[in-house]
Amino acid sequence: MPVRQRRKDMGYKSGDLYQQTAQSSKFSKPFQTIFSIKTFALIGAAGYVAPRHLQAIKATGNRLVAALDKNDSVGVIDSYFPEASFFTEFERFDRHLEKLHRQGAKIDFLSVCSPNYLHDAHIRFGLRLGANVICEKPLTLNPWNIDALIDLTQETGQQVYNILQLRLHPSIIALKEQVRQSPPDQVFDVDLTYITSRGHWYYASWKGETSKSGGIATNIGVHFFDMLTWIFGPVSASQVHQHNHDRAAGYLELAKARVRWFLSINADTLPATLRDQGGRTYRALHVGGQAFEFSDGFTDLHTHSYEEILAGRGFALEEARAAIELVHQIRNAPLEALDGRHHSLAELPLAPHPFGW
Repeated sequence: MPVRQRRKDMGYKSGDLYQQTAQSSKFSKPFQTIFSIKTFALIGAAGYVAPRHLQAIKATGNRLVAALDKNDSVGVIDSYFPEASFFTEFERFDRHLEKLHRQGAKIDFLSVCSPNYLHDAHIRFGLRLGANVICEKPLTLNPWNIDALIDLTQETGQQVYNILQLRLHPSIIALKEQVRQSPPDQVFDVDLTYITSRGHWYYASWKGETSKSGGIATNIGVHFFDMLTWIFGPVSASQVHQHNHDRAAGYLELAKARVRWFLSINADTLPATLRDQGGRTYRALHVGGQAFEFSDGFTDLHTHSYEEILAGRGFALEEARAAIELVHQIRNAPLEALDGRHHSLAELPLAPHPFGW
């Protein structure tokens, strides 16, 4: 049962437990009695996903005390926590949080929204600071980093939680239950297509460097691979048919599914009708030949993720391992020829890198 519904069942109306403003430290008695206000710091405040974390922190009645980003285009903070301290230099951010710690006001959580290749280091920073950590996808770029982080959580007594929001989507939960109730020997045929168009800026940013983003399959696909392995079980075989600057495609055999997948940031790979209408994103999942709809319901999933974490039901390090191992394998796998098990869009002609690389 969702956290919000449980709170309604307890007799609390929406907002009863979350009475906070950025200007005030006075909270209602019900909130103080049941949940303590948590303090947060955030790394990567200028990034694309940061507003979802800021909204989640605010919506759950907690407080952001400090944020960091080397870029200072962070006016979005004003909409959530205008009194939060902001830093463009890690050293000053570190010093500020250490000072709060020594004053008996250490942060409870560090939210990590930084570039993918920095996640591991920033998680370590949060743990050593004595905070629990909430990290965006992908948790790490390499599977062995998870083992080292587990050791550090045991040393510090703190926890690391990954945002795996698709696991909280009602339609995805319903599909998992459908698969669970299917005959033991049933194997589903699945086609996954995700196209999210990006301009030339993408290639000039860290996202365009495989060593920093992990490449297309990692940067835009890790959530879907987590979803697939969560629903259909572990991987038994994998083929990679394409993996370059703007797309990736392959075939997976899971315990309960045969999956053809295609991921792209190139608008030319969009369905023609959608492209002609000015559409920029296409998401499709077919299970057993039937279209599975999950385009809606994404708005509040980060907030729901935070609710689950604060209630002690977040997705910890081990939960992320299967998807991290899979995208790492895909990143390093040799390309195989199209053999009839490939996704149909893998047959599209390849496009040159926009910078001529």
